[in-house]
Formats: sequence, structure tokens, C-alpha cells
Amino acid sequence: MSRPETLVHPGGDVLAAAVAARLITAIADAQTVRGSASVVLTGGRTGIGVLEQVRQSPALSAVEWSAVDVFWGDERFLPADDGERNEVQARQALLDHVGVDPSRVHPMAPSDGEFGSDADAAAAHYAELLAGLAPAGASVPSFDVLMLGVGEEGHTASLFPGTPYVREESRTVVGVHDCPKPPPTRISLTLPAIGAASEVWLMTTGEAKAEPVAAALNGAKPVDIPAAGAVGRDRTLWLLDTAAASALR
Repeated sequence: MSRPETLVHPGGDVLAAAVAARLITAIADAQTVRGSASVVLTGGRTGIGVLEQVRQSPALSAVEWSAVDVFWGDERFLPADDGERNEVQARQALLDHVGVDPSRVHPMAPSDGEFGSDADAAAAHYAELLAGLAPAGASVPSFDVLMLGVGEEGHTASLFPGTPYVREESRTVVGVHDCPKPPPTRISLTLPAIGAASEVWLMTTGEAKAEPVAAALNGAKPVDIPAAGAVGRDRTLWLLDTAAASALR
């Protein structure tokens, strides 16, 4: 597993633009090597801001978007057309504006889909989907880039401190119940699934994130600061603005 690296940008807008450029490069590089690439998206202001910056980038056409597999690290378990779903926001920000192959876009099931209100069944289905796309002997694909946000209490994806979900060691996807932030029901990759990615990028901004960022980078246990357990196989990048980095030594 990789050691965390920290990159600090002067503000959230600059961070989103810098990450967008980095993402385009990473996808294009992977496609040069293998002809395709896989990315795991995140929601939130920063995650969606990155996708908007990708859409506006003059380098947008450097990526062959029809050869990109798209996944999500977590999802709010809401109806398919709910504007709070990460999928809906990602489509509006980027995916509906580039030539993605619909068969290579893999959203997590909504609460009005084939599994109804059963988030655990929806999570199990997503785990099966990932396993079906994984290399031999693996349970999830070898994602090229997996992007995550970080919450004020140190949560990442929908893994919150002190919950059974952050302790999960066998399942790759879980239905998350009784979240401390709305909506209370979600679907999330687990830390073992996150750790299968070649590169994990944790992005966050604002002074309210400074303490959990510092705790994670100073060796906190994942059960206390889940973001501390999000580590890529080859690289782990913490992409911060000045405020979020303010408690780092």
C-alpha cells in the first residue's frame, strides 16, 4: 500500500481545476497503456466541481470517453431522479455531455429500482457487478483512479466513524443505515474495495475539515477517522485547500 502524499491549493476553485487536469491526464495515460480506463466518482461540492471543470477543460478531447468505465464510491439511496443522488449530479456535470458508453456507466441502484427499499440487496447486487468486472482472483476491478471526499467528522464515501461499516473486512459494498447525515440510508464501497484502486484521491476544502485531515495524516485509526483507511495500491493523494491543510505540521 502507498504512503499518503499531500498537495495544497490556495482555494476550492483552484483545487477543482487542478484535480480535473490531473484526472484527464490519468485517464488518457491509462488509455494509452491499455486502451481503456476506469474511474470511481464521488459527490459533494468538490467532487462535482471537479467534473464540471473536466467538462470545461480544453483538454476534454484528450480522453476517449467511450472507453471509460465509470463507477461510484457511494450513493444516497434515493429515487432515480432525485437531484441529491451522486449519479444525477455527475450526469448533469459531465457524463451527459461526453460520449460515454451507457453500458460502461455503472450507477448504484436507486430506492425505486428493482430492489425497492432494500439497500442491502442493492449493495449486494453492486458487489456482484464489481466482481463480474474484476480480474481473475479479485473481487473488484483494479480502478485507475478512485476519488473521495472527506467529512467534518472524518467520514469518507459513506463510511462513518465507529460504525460496523468502516470495520467491514469481507464485503466490498454495503448498505449503510442510520447515517448521522441525511439521507439516513446509503450504499457504499468498503475500505477493502477502496484499497483495490491504483490511485486514491481524497479531496476536501475548508477549515472545518482541518482537524480530521490532520488526524488522518498523523496515524488515526480508520474506525475513528475512516478517511485514514482510504489508501491506494500505488498512490494516495490528499488534495486540499489551504484552510483544510491548516492543522498540518
